[in-house]
This record gives sequence, C-alpha cells and structure tokens, in this order.
Amino acid sequence: MYFVHDSGPLMLLSGTMVLALVLRTTVSLPLAVLAAVGVGVVTGLTMLLVFGAYLEEVVVYFGEFLTSLEQQLSQGGQVVELARPDAIQIAGMFGAGFATLSTLCLLLARYWQAALYNPGGFGTEFKALHYPVGVTAALVIAALLLGWLGMQYGAWAMLCLMPLSFAGLALIHARAHMRGRGTGWLTGFYIAWFIFDPVKLLVVIFAVADSWFNFRQRWSTGPGTQLSRRDERGDDSDDRDS
Repeated sequence: MYFVHDSGPLMLLSGTMVLALVLRTTVSLPLAVLAAVGVGVVTGLTMLLVFGAYLEEVVVYFGEFLTSLEQQLSQGGQVVELARPDAIQIAGMFGAGFATLSTLCLLLARYWQAALYNPGGFGTEFKALHYPVGVTAALVIAALLLGWLGMQYGAWAMLCLMPLSFAGLALIHARAHMRGRGTGWLTGFYIAWFIFDPVKLLVVIFAVADSWFNFRQRWSTGPGTQLSRRDERGDDSDDRDS
C-alpha cells in the first residue's frame, strides 16, 4: 500500500477491524452490521475532506466517460443526456462501497471462525439477523430525507439502507432453511438480486416488514410446524410404547 500509494486496502482493513471490535464487545451481529453505517459515513466524509483533489479527478473521469457514452448512444439520431455525478455523490458511493465490503469481510471472518470452533453456528447467527422497529424506522427516515435532498445524496441514502439489505437477505436464508430449499434456489435468488434493482428493493421491504411482524417467530409457530412437532411427539410416544 505504501509503494503504490493506494490507501483503499488500509481503509477497508480499518473498517473491518472496527466492525470486528463492535462484534467482540457487544456479541451482537446486528449491531456490528449496523456499525457499518458509521464506517461508511466516516469513509465518505474522509474522502470529501482529505481526498478532495482525488475526488475531483474521479468526477472529471466520469464526465469524460459519460460524454463518450452519450456520443455512442446518440449515433442513431436520438440525443441522450446522462446525469453527471459530483464529488458528494462519489464520496457517498465510496462510503457505501467500503461499508458493504467491510461487512462482507466481517461475515466471512465470522464464518471461518465458526467453521473452526462452532460448525453451523454462523448460519444460525446470520439467519437470526433482525432489527427492531425503532432502528428500522430511523434508517428508513434517514434514507428518505437524504433522497429528498437530491440525487447527489442517493448513495448516502443507500448506505442507510445497507443494514436492512443484510437483514432482508438473512430473512430469505431463514425462510429457505425452514422450507428445505437447497443452495441452487439461493444461488438463483442471488443472481436475480444482483441483476434486478426491484429485487433489492423487495429485500429491504421484507426487512422492514419483518421488524414489525417478526416473520421468523410466525413461521416457527405456524400450523405446519406445529403439525410436524406433534408428529415428532407421536413418533417418540410410539417408540416409548413399543
């Protein structure tokens, strides 16, 4: 990092260390993921205040790229104009990106740790990722306010919704586990989630609804689950009778 003058890996490592410290102190994966919002905000503000010259270079690069793209799209005779990002928007993109990558690094490290000392523990912990109504409401309101300020704050709004995205993905994993879905179904879902923006929005909506209705508890006490539990008790009683 010193020789190539790239501070990105150092910032990513620092962000992951902060999340790891939060997880170790609180022993709460939801709080550690929520702390990623702070990591993203600090990263974005650092880019604005310290690396302002670099951001301006990125703005110029994006402008040149979009101009070239407009020319290619306009060859058919139709005039195409694309919005140019400014330094605030790009700083938000950096912040959201580093927050997401730091969270992914934390989850990967937690998975490795569980694989060594508590096999299967990470899956149970991740599928239980859930936020109460107050936290969810605060994140959604912050995202809406930032979006209302203008397009340049769109990436900052996405940063506020990032913990809800992970909570929604955890809910999908929990549902797939309860329904006995295999890895193939989850792979198809992640492909759709990665390609289609409406799927990303639905995941966030599911997380918001889950904070109100606690779907996992409803699923675990549903009629099918109760029936299976009665069947298990019946089998056990039969074994005892025999």
